[in-house]
Amino acid sequence: MGAAGLADRLAAARAGALVGREPERAVLDLMLSGAAHAPLVAYLHGPGGIGKSSLVRYAAQQAELAGRRVVHVDGRFLDADPRRLEEAAAPACTEPGTVLLIDTFEQSQPLEAWLRETFLLRLADQAIVVVAGRTAPDAEWSVDPGWAQLFTALPVRPLDPAESDALLAARGVPAEQRGAFVAFAGGSPLALSLAASVPPAAPGAPWYPTGDTLTTLVERLVGDLPSSLHRRALEVVAQTYVTREPLLRAVLGDEDTNTVFPWLRQLPYIEITPEGLHPHDAVRATLEADLRWRDPERYDDIRARISLAGLEAVRSATADDALLRVAEWMFLFRDHGGPDNLYNYRTHPHIEDTPLRTDDAPAVLRMAEEAEGPASAAAVAHWLRRQPEAFRVHRYTGSTTPVSFMAILRLDAPLPEDRAEDPVIAAVWDLVETAAPLGPGEHLGIRRFAVQPGGGQRPSPLIELISRRTLAEEMRIHGRAVTFTVFEDADLWGRYLAEAGMPEVAAVDVGGLRQHVFGRDWRRQAVEQWVQDRARTAVMPLATWPAIASASGPGDQLPRAAFEEGVLEALRSWHTPREFATSVLLRSRLVAPGSPDPAADLRGAITTALDAIQIDPAGVKAHEALTTTYITASRTHRAAARRLGVPYGTYRRHLALAKERLIEQLLLRQPATDPHRRSETSAVPQGNVLRDKRLLPPVEPSATVVDSQSVKADATVTHASREF
Repeated sequence: MGAAGLADRLAAARAGALVGREPERAVLDLMLSGAAHAPLVAYLHGPGGIGKSSLVRYAAQQAELAGRRVVHVDGRFLDADPRRLEEAAAPACTEPGTVLLIDTFEQSQPLEAWLRETFLLRLADQAIVVVAGRTAPDAEWSVDPGWAQLFTALPVRPLDPAESDALLAARGVPAEQRGAFVAFAGGSPLALSLAASVPPAAPGAPWYPTGDTLTTLVERLVGDLPSSLHRRALEVVAQTYVTREPLLRAVLGDEDTNTVFPWLRQLPYIEITPEGLHPHDAVRATLEADLRWRDPERYDDIRARISLAGLEAVRSATADDALLRVAEWMFLFRDHGGPDNLYNYRTHPHIEDTPLRTDDAPAVLRMAEEAEGPASAAAVAHWLRRQPEAFRVHRYTGSTTPVSFMAILRLDAPLPEDRAEDPVIAAVWDLVETAAPLGPGEHLGIRRFAVQPGGGQRPSPLIELISRRTLAEEMRIHGRAVTFTVFEDADLWGRYLAEAGMPEVAAVDVGGLRQHVFGRDWRRQAVEQWVQDRARTAVMPLATWPAIASASGPGDQLPRAAFEEGVLEALRSWHTPREFATSVLLRSRLVAPGSPDPAADLRGAITTALDAIQIDPAGVKAHEALTTTYITASRTHRAAARRLGVPYGTYRRHLALAKERLIEQLLLRQPATDPHRRSETSAVPQGNVLRDKRLLPPVEPSATVVDSQSVKADATVTHASREF
């Protein structure tokens, strides 16, 4: 009695936890009804943890309620041996109306042809079959004209957000906690259930999956993998919106890509689309969170490599495809928390980004005046005459009417008429001539206008496309020394742009409307390095304005942040000579001028500085941690901790101290030579010299106020006064 009661309660609890799945349940109910037009074989397929077994249990419960005999076979115990399946499923061949359920069929996939062509033909009258497995059924079920009428494939999809929320509610998760669970789980019932079993540590605290949860999810969703190469391939797929062979090749190399790409295409949790390979959301979220928890350094390294490959994809794309490639690159930053998630990888097929047409000018001027006033419209009119090719106009698909516009100006010399007609450009040229003069062949670019209906530059699909076009220009244009972008709302966009390494450098009053200018000097950090740093969670982008002019010639001094990042990059590439030979430190005073072997000089300087950090017991331990990690090259940080025989947390502290002391020693050999800038190593006490490098910005040249009369009668320009 007690056992029967427990079984009933267990069945009731499972039935209550099954949410959604109405289409699949409708097909199973139809089959159980015995209707003449109902299929006799249903094949449920989908990735692990998606809910196939729950549907199999539903079929069993409904069959028992209908008085049918149920025969349940577990594919894990068949060993792809047809005799075992015959033994386990024998009653379905003798008792009419039996319901044969074969779960975990992916473990016995070699039996599929035999099942279709031999065994199922022996079933008793009115018997029905439900097969569930991770792998989709082969095409023969549908190609055969007989089976095509008796067979149905039921792909089990992720739960939608409402269904996910309902499942969590059934598990008793409070409403205020469900959002984080739903966002992580990607519609996977298994991920939702595991997340619900580990609530936040405290009410209101953010929820993160624990290491145990991630380990279980990887085992259940992904399963065993053939090799570490296959795991690395999945780690790449988990970070990218869509994976094609060129991107995978850029990260893994030719030979490895040839090995794993065909394998990826066969995985049940990988969807093949015209754009490339997409992983199931739950698999993506789990693999990403697991790697970030398990090996943060490798996580950052993969992201940096993907980001660099994305840059190359943007550069090699056609002008029409560049926005799509930028959107795919943006997927890396979908969780960075910009204004309403500016970095959005979604497409907007209902909006067209087009060049300016000859008959667009009246509509563009009207939008400018409505959104920003007559002074701004006058500046737009000037640039429509001067650089019409700089404008991009947005229209809804099927319409010729402009709904928004932007302009990215390219300037290589200050012209009096530009200064007179546009106060923002006047202020920008003052900044450039003061702090970052252009050299031969260099030019500046400025995203000057971004106008949408209703004014303002609030996040929207139109502003998003403007941002994509701006990024595409930055990634594709050669010879650009300095970049600026203009926003009205500094409160909304300022922090976000500063985190991307683009601080506010000026504020300009144009006809009563305040325009905020944000700047970047690409001569301090190349685009290639920026996209990699942007992707690394542990590296804050370098604030690259204003430029540092060296009084002693190029290469005599590196900016502090670039120097410190160069040290870390040299350690990471210690055993890859080709990468080491491109170190930014080769342009520092660590290398003797005219050296016949600069790379050897740099290695010697780092080795000497590394030996010098052993000035106390803590320094000895720090030295051991760093040499074990980089010089003798342990495979992972955890492996290095095991070699040293210390807990992982202790190892991480030793390694952080080692990096600080190594940089401190190397800075002693990197004298400040810029007369316009105080020495960073002497500006703070020695014990604090290695606090966060981005808290030690270069000192901006003296802030000035540009006389509004010299620019335009109604324009006042104020340079940013803070250090950045």
